[in-house]
Amino acid sequence: MSKKTNREKTIQELEAPKVDMHVDYSTVDPDPHRARPMGREYPKARSQMPENQLFAFAKYEAQEAEKIGYSNYSYWKSVWANFLKKKSAVFMSIVFILLFIFTFVASAIGKYDINMAPDVLNRAYIEPNGEYWFGTNAIGQDYWAQVWYATRASILLAVLVSIGQITVGVIIGLVWGYVRKLDRFFTELYNLIDNVPTIIYMTLIALMVGKTMVTMGIAMVGFGWLATARNVRNLVFMYRDREYNLASRCLGTKLGRILFRNIFPYLVSVIILRLALAIPGTIAYETTLTYLGLMDIMVPSLGNLLSAARAVFPRAAYTLWFPAAIVSIITITFYLVGNAFSDACDPRNHV
Repeated sequence: MSKKTNREKTIQELEAPKVDMHVDYSTVDPDPHRARPMGREYPKARSQMPENQLFAFAKYEAQEAEKIGYSNYSYWKSVWANFLKKKSAVFMSIVFILLFIFTFVASAIGKYDINMAPDVLNRAYIEPNGEYWFGTNAIGQDYWAQVWYATRASILLAVLVSIGQITVGVIIGLVWGYVRKLDRFFTELYNLIDNVPTIIYMTLIALMVGKTMVTMGIAMVGFGWLATARNVRNLVFMYRDREYNLASRCLGTKLGRILFRNIFPYLVSVIILRLALAIPGTIAYETTLTYLGLMDIMVPSLGNLLSAARAVFPRAAYTLWFPAAIVSIITITFYLVGNAFSDACDPRNHV
């Protein structure tokens, strides 16, 4: 026999499965694809089993396969987790919530109602004491009831006006920045409104329509969206031509879905910060309008109280202390909470 024949025979012997005559293969499962229980089923015969007996196809289940790539990450859960790490912001949030709740409780525990009958001769400018906890105002009414009613009214006005300004500003800013054809129109509208002092518009509205809190609140929304819209428009320019937005346009995705699903999430941190700073800013603007006589002074507000207190500060300093302290607390609260929540909303700060 030649060397080549011997070599081929040796290769065939090596490739052929070795069968041990002393092993009982009757115990081997004839179906290699059937699911088997875990454990060493054939501890002695496994090394001598044929290859088709040793290996079997894994069972595929779509639901189990999806769990492999599943993540427990949640954007808003991560936002709250990061926000709760800022102890000072959490503390000030609790302070503001308690302050707002107390505005409702104060009227119940106070001795006198806000509609207390005036008595200028006997009760005007009484300093704080056991009877009048915050003293009395210029017409002899209980200042405790006045301050807390004004705080509730100013907070509600500031929150509603700020939400309105931010909502209108974000919607206009998204459309302004994404739709190129409308850029010229909104730019001219912005220049037309912004180049004229807002106080002139507010004065005209107060004289022609009225000085009620509702009217002036709507006017503040109508002219307060400019800064937010301009900021959002500049940010949208950065994300408008990203690859995923180009792909969405090629796939025929609707404009609203692109704006609010692809671009809006990147603006959340900026929007939250502007909203938080707009609330104390609205209270300060309300104070200015009241000082200029453009707000109805019949409805108590922090602006009304501060405006009235400045005229009698040397004589009755307490009339300025209480509303000024509350305005300071609100301003500091929203500054700290706004910055902390804005940082928490930034995806780059998420782990």
